[in-house]
Amino acid sequence: MSASVADRLKDLGITLPGASAPTATYIPTKRIGSSLLVSGQVPRVDGKMSFVGKVGDTISPEEAREAARVCALNIVAQLHAALDGDLDRVAGCSRVRGFVNAAPDFGAHAAVINGASDLIVEIFGERGRHTRTAIGVGSLPHGVAVEVDADFEINR
Repeated sequence: MSASVADRLKDLGITLPGASAPTATYIPTKRIGSSLLVSGQVPRVDGKMSFVGKVGDTISPEEAREAARVCALNIVAQLHAALDGDLDRVAGCSRVRGFVNAAPDFGAHAAVINGASDLIVEIFGERGRHTRTAIGVGSLPHGVAVEVDADFEINR
């Protein structure tokens, strides 16, 4: 990918939201050597929780996939803040973990978390390809449908 990440975001029509502050006793990102870990992000849009409900019950798989995409956008916003706006310092995305607040009989967790994975690859190209976990859970903070966290390798 030869264009800057900022150019890629512009080409995709993506405007990053502001990085939201933690809602409990944790930090949004932590640098360990060349790794930058991003805490779990929920589908917060314009400061409000969105996509509240249980996937396979009150939230459709398509809505949940969009929720995962919003989570990934919030991850990139946290990266942007941690890297002082220089997303070109991202050498790669190592891992994405997605948690789906799912009805007991729901089984398409991976398809939901594709919303996050796809956005990260759209933004970072090959550098965005990552390992991944997609898991169903009984509940999530604030009743949201999806939460996603990620680990990145950083240059400099």
